[in-house]
Amino acid sequence: MKYILYARKSIDTEDKQVLSLESQVNELKNLAEAQGLEISQVMTESMSAKAPGRPVFNLMITKILSGEADAILCWKIDRLTRNPVDGGQIQWLLQKGNIQNITTFERTYLSHDNVLIMSIEQAMATQYIRDLSVNVKRGNRAKLDRGEWPGRVPMGYLNDKATKTVKTDNKKN
Repeated sequence: MKYILYARKSIDTEDKQVLSLESQVNELKNLAEAQGLEISQVMTESMSAKAPGRPVFNLMITKILSGEADAILCWKIDRLTRNPVDGGQIQWLLQKGNIQNITTFERTYLSHDNVLIMSIEQAMATQYIRDLSVNVKRGNRAKLDRGEWPGRVPMGYLNDKATKTVKTDNKKN
């Protein structure tokens, strides 16, 4: 089998999750070596998986459908997908046999297996993203109710770290 090693981090800025991709790739290369897996290509992506449309993910699917690879190596299922569209596509390709195997750090999913566990893990990843969004919005509303500003203040204002409030920037007004 030819594996595509797929690593993803959610944030595309350099200063956030800076070691995430590197550590995923290194750990998975070690896993591949220990298990004798052939990696045909390493693909990395810095983009949220909460919605379909990730370019590198889509390229990986194209390579699998063209026969360039027939297996995926990724850290966890939630690194591969966090939305039901991509999750359904992965499940379908696994069931059809286009994807022979998905190996993660924790387990292996085979084309002839019952996909129930993978479905549950994908649903949990999707729900995590939905819950996170709701919780962040609730936290932001609570900050506003307390007179705090959620995030960077607009031009002309400063965060007062001592009182955790917003004050006018007299130098810019």
